[in-house]
Amino acid sequence: MAQMKTGIFTVVLTGGIASGKSAVSACFEKLGTPIVDTDVIAREVVEPGRPALQQIAEEFGNEFLEQDGRLNRNRMRQAIFSDPGQKTRLEAILHPPIGKEVLRQVMELDAPYCIIVIPLYAESSSYAWIDRVLVVDVCEEVQIERVMARDRISREQAQSILNSQADRRDRLALADDVLDNNGGLAELPAKVAILHDKYLALAS
Repeated sequence: MAQMKTGIFTVVLTGGIASGKSAVSACFEKLGTPIVDTDVIAREVVEPGRPALQQIAEEFGNEFLEQDGRLNRNRMRQAIFSDPGQKTRLEAILHPPIGKEVLRQVMELDAPYCIIVIPLYAESSSYAWIDRVLVVDVCEEVQIERVMARDRISREQAQSILNSQADRRDRLALADDVLDNNGGLAELPAKVAILHDKYLALAS
């Protein structure tokens, strides 16, 4: 059981692009729930001087670094969206240090439960100690419309981003709980409050 290792009930929050993960995690945070965000950690592990960045330079070449030694995110993004093999190589470098840092942060928390935001949970094997999985789910058409509006990109570009992620059915197959976010932001606080009470009960 994860609780034996971490001392805290752990809930992964995941979902496809533009499903509303940030909005949902913000609702949990307002209720006093600690949030561990792997997107934040992913940016930290590729800072200059960190082993993961050095490994990326060795694996992919120095052309994936900016002149100041930082990761060239645009170049890397283009590479992994156009080539699934490159995406797999990058994930093999990043997932282990991210998973290690997530566990370190969770071990330091003092709360009944925590939310761990892991967008790529379906693609990762670093979290065998997790207690529960919450999937924020929206239909593909809603995702495409939101990505197009948010990133100001074409439908084709939005579709290719979706295609590069885990299949919606694969994500739902991992879910213990599903939060339907096809509606608006106004509906989220009430839905999150129900889950919050559920997780407090499970944690106790």
